[in-house]
Amino acid sequence: MFLLKARTMPVPATVAAAMIVLMVAAPAAPAAGSRAPSGRQVSAWSPSMTVGGPNFANRTIRMVVHSSVNGHGLRIHLSNLRGTTPLTVRATNVAAQADRATAVPGTQHSVTFAHRTSLTIAAGSEAVSDPVPMAVSADHSILVSIYLPNATSSATWHSDAFDTTYLSTAGDHTADTADGNYIAATTSWYYLSGLDVISPDARGTVVAFGDSITDGYNTPPGVYHRWPDDLARRLAGTRPMGVVNAGLGGNRVLTDVPNIWQGISATQRFAHDALGQPGVRDVILMEGINDIGNNAVPGGSPLTAQDLINGYRDLIGQAHAAGVRIIGGTMPPDRGNTYYSDSAESIRQAANQWIRTGGAFDGVIDFDKALADPSDPSTLDPAYDSGDHLHPNEAGMQAMADAVDLDLLH
Repeated sequence: MFLLKARTMPVPATVAAAMIVLMVAAPAAPAAGSRAPSGRQVSAWSPSMTVGGPNFANRTIRMVVHSSVNGHGLRIHLSNLRGTTPLTVRATNVAAQADRATAVPGTQHSVTFAHRTSLTIAAGSEAVSDPVPMAVSADHSILVSIYLPNATSSATWHSDAFDTTYLSTAGDHTADTADGNYIAATTSWYYLSGLDVISPDARGTVVAFGDSITDGYNTPPGVYHRWPDDLARRLAGTRPMGVVNAGLGGNRVLTDVPNIWQGISATQRFAHDALGQPGVRDVILMEGINDIGNNAVPGGSPLTAQDLINGYRDLIGQAHAAGVRIIGGTMPPDRGNTYYSDSAESIRQAANQWIRTGGAFDGVIDFDKALADPSDPSTLDPAYDSGDHLHPNEAGMQAMADAVDLDLLH
């Protein structure tokens, strides 16, 4: 499994002095006599970003963003949080997606940052665009295209997007409607770290925070059948909320992962990836199986259930200090996977029991019970097993979303 966090990286003063650091631009005030847009600002989409992506030079990257909620006044987030050198973005464009890398004609919008189309983002920094006068619907996709004119260092990215990103021939193709200049495809997102909107009906944002199970591992690309996607569709019918998938393959609660694209611990990335989301009101936490499977504790001692519980208490404390509710999700069974052993199972069971009965979370979602084989609760129900006995298939993802009591979300 896989997961990770974001943190600001130190930049030498001599380098920082030469950079243009773009600050978050506040929305412009409405003109006299006009009416301000109604609704609440929420995050509609925001993957967790890490280090270790490829380099680019004189290329346009066109990425698909699948919105979890209805909204307008779109703001695009770009991230150089993991970069070691300044990142120049010459142009950014947003359009409705027709099919793959093809935009709906007439829907393109040039995106500005502090009223400029070009920007340079310092290493360790992020940028938020001016509002884009465009609307997006829940469960629909837009295309965000960025042109990188200069050679970059290793990209800030989200490796396992379970979606398709398109790479162009040389040059600025951000405003292209057709896809003829997009000649290659990957399944990662690069530098694009968020979309927030003014939603007329959403009550706030809920963040699904976890590892590769939340990230959607073993689900088909571009179908949006990860459990947070399924939860967003449930919410849209009765009580809309922005839903952020802050899953990251391989992530652990307590320790950083040696693979740099899987990243820093949950306790380190939580403030940025969960609590930093616009409109956040609730977090659903389901993580810990990678700690168990790798017997990973700071300092190298053997993992205990109490170690995981201490990590959960850390995350609970961070959420409550920020005025955010945090709901605990139990870890699903994994007998038959390479992570499984009798000792590992005892830790999983003990940690799950504490999640259910410890009273520290603001609510509990029993993913373990929802996914377990009734004849052997230490095993995934075969109907929900993607094949590796750890990651749920599409039916299992839907079962996870269905296990969420919507009354837990405020």
